[in-house]
Amino acid sequence: MKAKLTYVNGMKFVAEADSGHAIVIDGDHEAGGDDAGLRPSELLLIATGGCSAMDVISILKKKKQEVTGFEINVTGDKAAAHPKRFQKVVVEYVVKGKNISEEAVVRAVELSMTKYCSVKATIDGGVPVEYTHKIVEE
Repeated sequence: MKAKLTYVNGMKFVAEADSGHAIVIDGDHEAGGDDAGLRPSELLLIATGGCSAMDVISILKKKKQEVTGFEINVTGDKAAAHPKRFQKVVVEYVVKGKNISEEAVVRAVELSMTKYCSVKATIDGGVPVEYTHKIVEE
């Protein structure tokens, strides 16, 4: 997988993934941004919730649960000092439907959090990050 971030101005970037979809990332006014996009740490919470949401919905569909609504609320507590890592992330699943089995929901969440969600697994175990740089003279 690849992602490309292109600088726009201030603290604003356009991020594009291999899928061809793009989003705007920006900082707040205090950080020199225009507050015109998501913050990188917000994206981590969204990625965690999104990864797990797809797992859980897929599992509940396979278990023939009558889900009529579904949302995930993700909160993160960040350290006060740099690098301001998340010290805790809490994921709340809200499943709406008819005759929803609590056992099915518990199992779906457990499978997502312990087996399938690649974002959660990355956060848990950490991942080596390699980096290089390139300068293009203009």
